[in-house]
Amino acid sequence: MKIAAIAFIVLLLLILLAEVALRVLFGFGDPSLYVADPEIGYLLAPNQKTRRFGNRIQINAYSMRADEISKEPDPASFRVFLLGDSIANGGWWTDQDDIISEQIEAKLEGDRASSVEVLNASANSWGPRNELAYVQKFGTFGSQVVVLLINTDDLFATAPTSVQVGIDRNYRDRKPPLALIELLQLYLLPAPEIPGLAEVKSEGGDRVGKNLNAIADMKTIVTRSNAEFILAMTPLIREVGEPGSRDYEIAARQRVDEFVAANDINYIDFLPLFQATKSPEDLFRDNIHLSPKGNELVSDAIVNRLAKLGFRF
Repeated sequence: MKIAAIAFIVLLLLILLAEVALRVLFGFGDPSLYVADPEIGYLLAPNQKTRRFGNRIQINAYSMRADEISKEPDPASFRVFLLGDSIANGGWWTDQDDIISEQIEAKLEGDRASSVEVLNASANSWGPRNELAYVQKFGTFGSQVVVLLINTDDLFATAPTSVQVGIDRNYRDRKPPLALIELLQLYLLPAPEIPGLAEVKSEGGDRVGKNLNAIADMKTIVTRSNAEFILAMTPLIREVGEPGSRDYEIAARQRVDEFVAANDINYIDFLPLFQATKSPEDLFRDNIHLSPKGNELVSDAIVNRLAKLGFRF
């Protein structure tokens, strides 16, 4: 009986130590949370501060991965508004100081006497229709420049939906009771089925056209707010080298080229820029998301484009 009691106490201590280690060292038990939205689909829950694998993640009152901001900027400041998906957001694998918006801000601040703000409204798997819905709901925050950062996959993005919120373990709407439970859910237990997700993913019709229309609508909103609109698109890693873009991606990229010309949109196509680098594979952390070196290239290109447009910092 005594041995059993000792073993039970030791087991409890081991569980407690594991729980503390998972929370302190890796941030398990404290993931970023999401909220459903009828138009946007979902966004990061406002007013969060978490740390994941040592990386700081801060979400402000407008569900942006950014510091707290005022709705309207100081008249003397220069404000850039970046919208995008997980590439712009940086996810749990990127510290707050290393995301693209923070890099752009740091580069601009180095050449400007007055203050600079680079906002960042983004979330994993957002597409142009999510980003348009965000701007329709919140506006452009008085920004002088709005940058929409997409990737090739976003041209085929489906309509906004919130079916995954609170069910998908990557779109939680509440904290797990234990870090150990979150670890099990992420790496050992099967993913739960999400009712309605299959129907969303099977959206028919011309998805590329729907997403280009959303970009055109965003450009109209931005222009009416007297701001400059920039569209930027990053490639998938296989597009940069071998086997290259697939036929449907080549066709979609051609439509983008025709679209930006017809709509007089300032466009940065990162595919040739990535291909021109010495080791393009170093720009990626996986097949789609960028490494710190990739973030640096993207932020440099956006800052250079702002300078070419006549903005002085």
